[in-house]
Amino acid sequence: MTSAEITLSVINAISDVAPAAWDACANPAPEPGAKADYNPFISHDFLSALELSGSVRNRAGWQPMHLVAEAGGEVVGAVPCYAKSHSQGEYVFDHGWADAYERAGGSYYPKLQVSVPFTPATGRRLLTRPGAQADEIRALLAEGLAEVCRRSHASSVHVTFPTEAEWVLLGEHGYLKRTHRQFHWENAGYACFDDFLATLASRKRKVLRRERADALENGITVHRLTGAELTESVWDAFFEFYMETGSRKWGRPYLNRAFYSMVGEKMGDRILLVMARRNNRWVAGAINFIGSDILFGRHWGCIEQHPFLHFEICYYQAIDYAIEHKLGRVEAGAGGQHKISRGYMPVTTHSAHYIADPGLRRAIADFLKHERAHVAAEIDEFAEAAPFRKVDSA
Repeated sequence: MTSAEITLSVINAISDVAPAAWDACANPAPEPGAKADYNPFISHDFLSALELSGSVRNRAGWQPMHLVAEAGGEVVGAVPCYAKSHSQGEYVFDHGWADAYERAGGSYYPKLQVSVPFTPATGRRLLTRPGAQADEIRALLAEGLAEVCRRSHASSVHVTFPTEAEWVLLGEHGYLKRTHRQFHWENAGYACFDDFLATLASRKRKVLRRERADALENGITVHRLTGAELTESVWDAFFEFYMETGSRKWGRPYLNRAFYSMVGEKMGDRILLVMARRNNRWVAGAINFIGSDILFGRHWGCIEQHPFLHFEICYYQAIDYAIEHKLGRVEAGAGGQHKISRGYMPVTTHSAHYIADPGLRRAIADFLKHERAHVAAEIDEFAEAAPFRKVDSA
């Protein structure tokens, strides 16, 4: 597939692209005087750790099929893409679509998934180097994905958690547009956690203070670990939490132990592990990844149950860290209406879907029209439950 001097190809391992070449598209250096926009999840380090550890592989139902654009022997664009034989680990649910299509005699799998596996965090998906051709390359990548879908006899392409600008672009290229919601905490320039508390209604403020105090009863201490502090013994403890909690929550955790060692070695300075300790042993922890202006909370686990410890480790410590390091936002992952009372407010997230079969496309398009309206109304309703003090407009 070519356009002018740009050639598109599919590769089956991210290691087929040099890290510097991939990252020049995923996390390019900012122009002089511009603000950095680093996203850890689309980096070569993160994606290669998933593949090299075996957490992402064909036997797990995630076969890498990354789309790469080249011009003059240089990588100028890339898309993290996977052929899927199921719909697990995506956080955008299409099981109903699959079931309906299978009942009608179609084959929904394989499908193509453009995403960061197991990671419901918004970020660019049509990765390009900065420059005059960037818009053209993004359009070619959008069209190229549809062509790969047709050539590989996949049913569809699902681009999950793209930026809003990419969502609009994909819609212009025939992808169906879907919306979802998450809960994010926004930093309004707070100097400390108490400054944030001061914006809450009195009753909510008291609840948060009590939860933080109660979480640390029973001799629990909280530790923030990053970089060289992420030793193998620490990862052993955290993986035990992940397996214990993940097995109860998902049935089968997605990540293996090797992933943590690899990602810790490759990008430990971009990881914040918040760990709880009691009686000289680790008992709970949450992993966060550090972007240029966002702290991304991912998963947590524990081997002891303590009241409010989950909130302290996952939410309040993340807010503390963001304030101390002047980060603009905390994204605490999928789900969690309970986050509202803790200052995490509803926001719209996006996905875009290329559906090859015209009949299935029409049915899904009709469904999404109603779903988008429902999501918008739900976000408005959740926003009404904000814990912040009411400001007198008089």
